[in-house]
Amino acid sequence: MKALKALKVVFLLHNAFGVGGTIRTTLNLASALADRHHVTVVSLMRHREVPRFAVDPRVTLVPLVDLRAGSADAADPRLAEPARAFPSAEGRHRQYSRLHDVRAKEYLRDCDADVIIGTRPGLNVYLARFGPPGALRIAQEHLRHDAHNKKLRAQLEPHYRKLDALVTITDADAAVYRARMELPGVRVLAVPNMVPAPSVAPSDGTAKVVAAAGRLVPGKRFDLLVRAFAVVAERHPDWRLRIYGGGPQKEPLRELIDDLGLGGHVELMGVRSAIEAEFAKASVVASASDAESFGMTLVEAMRCGVPVVSTDCPLGPAEIITDGRDGRLVPRGDADALAKALIELIEDPALRRAMGAAALEGARRFDPAPIAARHERLFAELRSARRRLAWRRAPARARKWVRSRVGRMLPPALRPVLRRARAAVGRGRARGAADRAGRPTARTKAH
Repeated sequence: MKALKALKVVFLLHNAFGVGGTIRTTLNLASALADRHHVTVVSLMRHREVPRFAVDPRVTLVPLVDLRAGSADAADPRLAEPARAFPSAEGRHRQYSRLHDVRAKEYLRDCDADVIIGTRPGLNVYLARFGPPGALRIAQEHLRHDAHNKKLRAQLEPHYRKLDALVTITDADAAVYRARMELPGVRVLAVPNMVPAPSVAPSDGTAKVVAAAGRLVPGKRFDLLVRAFAVVAERHPDWRLRIYGGGPQKEPLRELIDDLGLGGHVELMGVRSAIEAEFAKASVVASASDAESFGMTLVEAMRCGVPVVSTDCPLGPAEIITDGRDGRLVPRGDADALAKALIELIEDPALRRAMGAAALEGARRFDPAPIAARHERLFAELRSARRRLAWRRAPARARKWVRSRVGRMLPPALRPVLRRARAAVGRGRARGAADRAGRPTARTKAH
């Protein structure tokens, strides 16, 4: 592919100053693209002085609404008015206001970017409504199609039709969007999240530790994992389960651990922003989720040379883990199968190390360079498609004038080549038209 010239790329992010998977993956991609492009991250919110995640110094960070106490925005009466442009069925709607609508519209109206990428449904709607028509407008979906309720999907569809592309993070989810959302002319494809190599050494597979990480919410099914580990602890009391994360299920999980008598076997470790350092201290990582839009923690574990035992839930794990090679996939909601897979790896150190080595190798497909290259190819293809569409829509007189100018600019020796090429194209179009009409051409008659 011809090298893409440096572009102005803008990301729209809910809150670059917070913590979360979408924030981390967006900043990773922004950093990778900054090797060759001018990148800006626009944060709709700002609630603290410094972002929790490191922002590449080559990336410009632009907050639109300052929510810090004492700021001018905090006293703006529009902050108390509900948002009108942000979709009402979006999960973050209550956090948006009329001031957010106005700031987003003003920024996008004056934006001179070549590419603008939204990173959640409501921001994708802002992009569709206010984005400059000259820029490529790309929606990213970090949640599954089926994670959106019916009302939100209905609100999104007419806006998504105005975009150039919709990018999901799994092939399975892209297929769902193609089947269930009518988006004529919109490119729908999957590009996985990038996960940079950690700065810690890989696990040696000897620690008697199983690790797990994520928000302590019902859908992550840490309760199922704790019940499965009760079976593990009975056979291998010297092994420990460490659960990293915070959330509303913390106290119910603590009660479950006490009820099952696992106080000395299962530990709730709290939040760790650099989870790779903790995964590198484990020999197995486990996930019991009912659903995953991707599964960042699975890749992060594999990048530390740790095999993962995960439920085969929609949509991400099966596109990350190769069952029996670099980890194990077990039926969703099955505590016995989860326990059995964990025990298999615990009792077979050689298998554990072999799977860890395969995980480390397989995770390289999520390196920043190849993922950034896939985005660059998408930019180039969308720009090319736009040029072809503009050419087809141009008046016939304008196209004729351009062709004549091109012909006069060529050296005389090359003009016959151009005429022959045009003639060949004309014959090809004639044959194509005849084929579509079911009529024989002069060439087919001769045969």
